[in-house]
Amino acid sequence: GNTLTCWGNPRTMNLNHLVLTNVQNSPYFKVRLFELKTYHEVVDEIYYKVDHLEPWERGTRKTAGQTGMCGGVRGVGAGGVVSTSFCILFKLFTLKLTRKQVNGLLNHTDSPFIRGLGVMYIRYTQAPKDLWNWYEPYLEDEEEIDVKAGGGCVMTIGMMIRTVLTKLDWFSTLFPRIPVPIQKEIDEGLSVSDFFLIFKQNHKHRSPDVRRPRSRSREHRRQRSRSRDSNRRRDERSRRSGSRDRKRSSRDKDSRRRSPVRSSRHRSRS
Repeated sequence: GNTLTCWGNPRTMNLNHLVLTNVQNSPYFKVRLFELKTYHEVVDEIYYKVDHLEPWERGTRKTAGQTGMCGGVRGVGAGGVVSTSFCILFKLFTLKLTRKQVNGLLNHTDSPFIRGLGVMYIRYTQAPKDLWNWYEPYLEDEEEIDVKAGGGCVMTIGMMIRTVLTKLDWFSTLFPRIPVPIQKEIDEGLSVSDFFLIFKQNHKHRSPDVRRPRSRSREHRRQRSRSRDSNRRRDERSRRSGSRDRKRSSRDKDSRRRSPVRSSRHRSRS
């Protein structure tokens, strides 16, 4: 059906506690995003406002002097200004998107950040056993997206999907953990996909030496075809010419038989 059930914690979207607290206390989330009531309004907001997919705005995350688990690696400790993208991500969660709407995010053509937030939404809200079915059609997607605040981390949508499937860390926050048996199945699927991708690239970028004999053979077939067509036309012209000559000869004979001189000679002889 079109109904999409959210996996895990139904109130937190499985977000890190520090990130979630900053989102819920953000004036942008409480004022601006509160005014947006529909899926299409939020998609328009992504188009105009989102320019990276980090959880924190550039330069606002202060981790100096923090050590161990409070060093920022695990997404705990001193916070910063939570990013527009994560505020909108949680706003999408509050709308309880349908399956059709999530597919609309993944296949959107206006902005790669709309697609990127679709990838993030699935990673946070869908069961680990369902992730492969969601992501597999996009593993070779070559649209580029710069996920880092301030720029400098360009990747394709396919590379982003591989990252969220194989790594828990995402710019100082964590994705929900994937059970080991399911992670093994995902890794096997990625290995098979990589094999076919390499195979396709090798056949797509074949060296000129391999293609050249095939090119010559095609040209040779074209020349033979032209030669056959030329011979066929020449034979056709010769047949038509011979036919015209035979008809002309037949008409000449008939005219000689019917000429008056020949008839008078015939009567004098008789």
